[in-house]
Parts: sequence; structure tokens; C-alpha cells
Amino acid sequence: MIKIVAKMHVKPGEVEDFKALAEDLIAKSRAEEGNILYTLNVNLKDPQSLAFVEFWKDQDAINEHNASEHFTGAFPKLATLCDQDPVVDLYAEL
Repeated sequence: MIKIVAKMHVKPGEVEDFKALAEDLIAKSRAEEGNILYTLNVNLKDPQSLAFVEFWKDQDAINEHNASEHFTGAFPKLATLCDQDPVVDLYAEL
């Protein structure tokens, strides 16, 4: 299993638009065969700092997700609502 934490810092006043845009991405990502978990989370110290936490079966599942229409359509739009570049880290459980 591969875990992804994708941190995004949203511009002031754009958090609700970000969350609304993310809803469809989350729903469609959860429906993918290789997805185990897909959530959007808020930093308790900074409500403009959001993170997608994702668990995927394997790298092939991530590759399929990254090529999907719902991801390629949503991620660039989400990025325009941010004031910093996204930080995406992949993890393997020890």
C-alpha cells in the first residue's frame, strides 16, 4: 500500500470554493478500484492549510488515478485557489 499526503494552502476566502470543487474529485477517487482511502483534511492550526490523505493499493493504481479525467480536470483548478505550490509526499508503511 502507498499513502499520499498532498498539502495545499488555500488563498484567503477560497476555502469553501476549494472544498466544493474537491467533493467530486473525492467521490470519484473513492470509487476507483485501487483506492483504499481518500479524504480531505484541515490543519487545526491553519484553516487555510488543507491536505488530501490517500491510500492506494499500489503504484499502478496511483498512475491510473493521476491519468483519470476527474483528477486531471480538478487538480489544476484546485491549484489556482492556492497561494503556494502543492506539496505531495508518498509514504510506505514500515
